[in-house]
Formats: sequence, C-alpha cells, structure tokens
Amino acid sequence: MNETLRTIAKRVSHRKYDSAQLTKEQLDAIVQAALQSPSAVNRQPWHFSVIQDASLIQRIHDAAAVVAMKRDSSQRSPRYNDSSFQVFYHAPTVIILSAKNTHYAPIDCGIAVQTIALAAESMGLGSVILGLPRDAFAGEEKEELERVLGFPEGYSYVIAIALGTPLDTKAPHELKEEKVTYIQTVK
Repeated sequence: MNETLRTIAKRVSHRKYDSAQLTKEQLDAIVQAALQSPSAVNRQPWHFSVIQDASLIQRIHDAAAVVAMKRDSSQRSPRYNDSSFQVFYHAPTVIILSAKNTHYAPIDCGIAVQTIALAAESMGLGSVILGLPRDAFAGEEKEELERVLGFPEGYSYVIAIALGTPLDTKAPHELKEEKVTYIQTVK
C-alpha cells in the first residue's frame, strides 16, 4: 500500500484537541493543499476563512447553538444535549468554506475539505469535517459573521473543518463492503 492510501485508511474524525496552535508551516501547507483541490471546470468556487481566534470560534459555536436549540430535540443533533459540547470541539484552527450557491459548489467544497483533512492527517494532525456550524449562518448573526469571516459578496456557508493536534484516539470506521456495487463488462 502506498503512502496516500495509508493516509486515507488511517484518517479518523477527532473530537478532542490540544490547545497548541498549528505552526505557520503546517497552516501554509494545508492552505496550499486546499487551493490545489480539483473543481468542476476548474472554477474554484470556494473561499477559505481560516480562523485561529478562540473567541471567534466560540462565537460561531454560540450562534449555531442558539439556532439549533430553537428546534425540537428530534430535529437537532443530540450532541447539543451535552453542556460541554462545542461544535468545533475546541480545535485551535477552523477553516470555513463558503461559496456562491451554484450547482457544483457544494461538491467542489466537499472535495476541498477532504483534501484539507488528508493533508492534515499526512502531517500528523487531526481533523473533523463539520456541517453543524451552518446553523450559525441561519440566525441573527448571519450577516455579521459573514462579514467578520470575509465571505465574498454573494457567498454563503458550505462546510467547515476543525484542525489541531488530536488528544483522542480511535480506530478507523468499519468498512461496509455491501455499500459497493460493481458493474463490469462481461467477456
């Protein structure tokens, strides 16, 4: 197995991080990897808001929690029932991807966030890809958060990723081979 396949096989979602910030070299390498991600017709529809400010990360969490907690408990993540839950798991670095609402932008941003996750894993860092922060951009703080995060005009939240040195360990998830159908030419 080559190094890329080993990195893919060992990557897991981490939910506990050391408070130490990524080095400039680590962050630069991750951002470069993100910018190298493929996209439909090479449109590169994304914008990356790189956050290394714990108070802003907490503010986004708080805004998301306000919106989530307005929903019936059956319609929100059960993680919010834990008073110690923080949507970014207290990671020291968060990257939020925003884009215009175009047909391929969500797919392209998904590809980019996976590229970030694999780059982080290859450097011994941990990550978790996140959808829950989207609630922060559905509430009263939407416009102010978009401004603070530097979203370009007409862009909106797509997906986020938390990054840092992981403090938790777990095995990669179980592979479900039944999720694959092979269709091959019969000779």
